[in-house]
Amino acid sequence: MPAHSALLAAGAAALAVVAAVFLFPGTASRLPWAPRGGFADMILANATIYTADPARPFAAAMAVRSGRLLRVGTYDSVKEFKGRHTYELNLSGNVVLPGFIDSHVHLIDGGLQLARVPLRGVRSKDVFISRVKEAVRDKHPGQWIRGGGWNNDFWGGDFPTAAWLDEICPDNPVWLSRMDGHMGVANSLAMKIAGIDKNTNDPVGGTVVRTTEREPNGLLVDAAMKLVLDVIPDVSIDERREALLRASRHALMRGVTTVVDVGSYFPGMSEKQPWQDFSDIYEWAQSMGKMMIRVCLFFPLPTWSRVSDLIHEKGRLLNEWIHVGGVKAFLDGSLGSTSALFYEPYEDDPLSFGLQLIDMDVLLNATLESDKSGLQVAVHAIGDKANDLLLDMLDEVVNLNGMKDRRFRIEHAQHLAPSAAKRFGEHNTIASVQPDHLLDDAESAGKKIGVERAERSSYLFQSLLSGGAHLAFGSDWPVSDINPLQAIKTAISRKPPGWEVPWIPTERLPLEDSLKAHTISAADACFLDPVVGSLSEGKYADFVVLPSTSWKEFSDDIPGHVLATYVNGKQAYP
Repeated sequence: MPAHSALLAAGAAALAVVAAVFLFPGTASRLPWAPRGGFADMILANATIYTADPARPFAAAMAVRSGRLLRVGTYDSVKEFKGRHTYELNLSGNVVLPGFIDSHVHLIDGGLQLARVPLRGVRSKDVFISRVKEAVRDKHPGQWIRGGGWNNDFWGGDFPTAAWLDEICPDNPVWLSRMDGHMGVANSLAMKIAGIDKNTNDPVGGTVVRTTEREPNGLLVDAAMKLVLDVIPDVSIDERREALLRASRHALMRGVTTVVDVGSYFPGMSEKQPWQDFSDIYEWAQSMGKMMIRVCLFFPLPTWSRVSDLIHEKGRLLNEWIHVGGVKAFLDGSLGSTSALFYEPYEDDPLSFGLQLIDMDVLLNATLESDKSGLQVAVHAIGDKANDLLLDMLDEVVNLNGMKDRRFRIEHAQHLAPSAAKRFGEHNTIASVQPDHLLDDAESAGKKIGVERAERSSYLFQSLLSGGAHLAFGSDWPVSDINPLQAIKTAISRKPPGWEVPWIPTERLPLEDSLKAHTISAADACFLDPVVGSLSEGKYADFVVLPSTSWKEFSDDIPGHVLATYVNGKQAYP
């Protein structure tokens, strides 16, 4: 609905909505903190508010009390809540959106990466080496140098090797992860510490990449990364706590008020870290009053019984900041690391179909038990075969455990066989996708799997929606930067930098669907839709203010930044 029409309708709808709030128990139960006659803490006036609520898509004003939305509608409908101490913020038409929800992040890892060697966006070997060389200057001999975010496709495809690093870092072990988190490069000293040599066998679900003489060249894929990760000294609790705070500030700067944190858990890594982060970082932050954004936590699938016990003991909503989501597993790797699982071989590696990182019987049994316990299950799948295997498995789960509101999540759903998109709608499957990944893959996918396959299968957002999938947008930060406005723009245009035409234009999304995928649909994808995702009465007053001064200005030219981010009706950024 156009903004002006919705604004005219808002006044007429306001009385009906207010009546619903106070007369219908299902709605009124959300408002125990707001009895009739109570004044608002804040009134937001003269705004262009997109609510993501189909009952009232647009509004001009909001009243906030005790961190919740008391009323949303016209200024006339909210002014009765204005008291002597009510703060009124007049926005002069600025666009307001619900606080963005990032559906897939590694939050603490993102915070740590902000303080490490920055390699995202590096487009040459020389710059790659200079960034590492700069980091060495601040290190004592023997100190580890860590970083990440590199993408070899940006400089022509050659993978970095230990030889790139040995001359500039002879006395410091180095580990630099690829942007997708499924590959990394170590220097020779790091491999020596890890005991990696020509006699080292490839672990199940991983690859030690070698030279023609069978010597390890420094690249480790998926489960093989554990060989080095196991010998890197643990990051201290204090460093991880600071990383959470740093990451939260970064998210708020981008308008993100809620994240789904899938944790510090990758193929081959220990299952302990997410649980240590839960107790040592998140519970600590909550107890100290330091939480800034809301988090929905997913834990490693093998620990499903522990998650179930936690929910039975404390519930899913531990408090207003921390929600226990469910469990996550990996089925395959990534496209860039040649470890995503496909039906057909890779164009640039004809002997490889990718990697299957878990036995399907093991995955099925763990999913069945998790599902019986009421846990939401999320599984990483990028290749077309991996996605089909998951959809087949879900059919079996539904057959054995019955129909229910399980909101099964496929994380990434990046490359799909021709019939797969329609299958997502059969059981209301969540497609948790990351639009900005296509900016990296548009150039390289054709080289990896062939142009025809890439254009047939890649990032099928519109096909997924048409097939009945629920789209939830995220960033996979620190794989891609956390930046919802950029992701929304990417989903609409599908134009990588420098491109004149969209990549697979039939899969572009309209603005409204893109906004929903970062707000109300993202909330639905993690069972948080009763409290966040839209600007509706009773929900948390989490919202962002944009520099756009009209809906037309916003829709014609999506801005690259937010002016302000509010959480619980209080300004959290800047």
